[in-house]
Amino acid sequence: MSYGRGGPTRALIGPDALTAWLPDGAGRTAALLVDTAVATAGITALVRDRLGRAHWRTAQTALTAGPDDLAAASALAGGLADESAGVGLVVAVGGGSVLDLAKIAALLRANPVAHTRLTVPQRGGLMGLPGEVTRTVPLLAVPTTLGTGSELSAVACLAYPQGKRLILGGVLRPEAALLDPSATATLPRELVVEGVLEALFRAVSPYAGDHRDDHRTEDRLTETVARRLVQLGYEAVRGEEPGDALRLDIAKLSGLTHGEWLHQGRDPYAVKGWLIANEMSSALGVRKMTAVAALLPHLWRAVLDGEPRLGSAPRLRRMWAGLRDAAPPDRARALPTDPADGIAALMDDWRVGRRLTADGPGRIEALAERTVRAWGAGLPMLGGLRAEDVRRLLDAALSADNAQTSATETASATETASATETASATETASATETASATETAPATETASAMVTTAAMVTTAHPAHI
Repeated sequence: MSYGRGGPTRALIGPDALTAWLPDGAGRTAALLVDTAVATAGITALVRDRLGRAHWRTAQTALTAGPDDLAAASALAGGLADESAGVGLVVAVGGGSVLDLAKIAALLRANPVAHTRLTVPQRGGLMGLPGEVTRTVPLLAVPTTLGTGSELSAVACLAYPQGKRLILGGVLRPEAALLDPSATATLPRELVVEGVLEALFRAVSPYAGDHRDDHRTEDRLTETVARRLVQLGYEAVRGEEPGDALRLDIAKLSGLTHGEWLHQGRDPYAVKGWLIANEMSSALGVRKMTAVAALLPHLWRAVLDGEPRLGSAPRLRRMWAGLRDAAPPDRARALPTDPADGIAALMDDWRVGRRLTADGPGRIEALAERTVRAWGAGLPMLGGLRAEDVRRLLDAALSADNAQTSATETASATETASATETASATETASATETASATETAPATETASAMVTTAAMVTTAHPAHI
């Protein structure tokens, strides 16, 4: 039987919904892939209990922090494919990186076509899976962090020698996702707030990055989701620690930002900020949202200054006006009306660190070239942006004049946070990768990447990253 072609993931709210969804295991094995940070947590015990009630035997595998690369995914897939184990269901419990690894491993289980596709040499940062690729086992995702929405998305991130790569295909969507507040009960406030910012950026980026103004229903839906996220962000940062109801609301909206209706008909490459931030995160060794927070005000400033390849100034102003109004009355009056200044003030309100530097001579130039090699220079994702264009953005985002903490200091802070929530910190890639890209690639390499892009567009929308 094949899986991964049945449409959107089914969201299960709470353990009773999980029980109703689970088929009778009849003594078969559920492979339980669990982040070591939550191996003994209440959410893992809850999942095991509900699996047992449905007559599933559980075989638990602890996933330790390490390189989330193809070799790790393949090794995990080998265990899932062991016929003696009789695996009939894969359950992943953890943060976005663990869920991504489980999605790839479940795909690779007895699937040589998928493995071949993921080993095709290419310089591009986006790898598309053909629509006919399926899985041989169903997948249940249980997120223990907020913001990535990986549990409902058709995307997975995988580490390659040249940097993190985004794997895109409908087959990566789990059959179901359990959203339960006990899964995020120990998540620190700072990571809850970062999760809100990540979901907000995912909702706003395709909206502001697309110049078309004829998708009224999709626009109104996106505006509503984004406004609600601003409200939840302020709730999370004020008063007591974020409660169960608040964290569950954030989880719901985070997943919703991957929904088809929010992105229907939009420019599939209207998320250039995500791509640049992805390379910043990987090269500087910082969390993804640290890179996003450093880049975002400068990205919006470039849009407002008339850079059409990065987005629409009128649409950005309209979105910001709604986000500003959604803030608590005292902050709505204080937030600047200028979108770039306003989003910087909002992140400061939320105490999200956004000051970052790239130490070392030529590091920004190398990062700009690396970004263009992975996403531009004949590939459509950067929309014609050249290394010089990207360098100007990076200069602004990583300027020492704007920085209070260096990339090294931020990476250290990330390690501290990872002791509390390993699943979130595993999104950080190695900072030792070298950026030796050029703007011109071999013609055969570009052709291969263009075929990849064509396959990707037929299976899922790139804006869902």
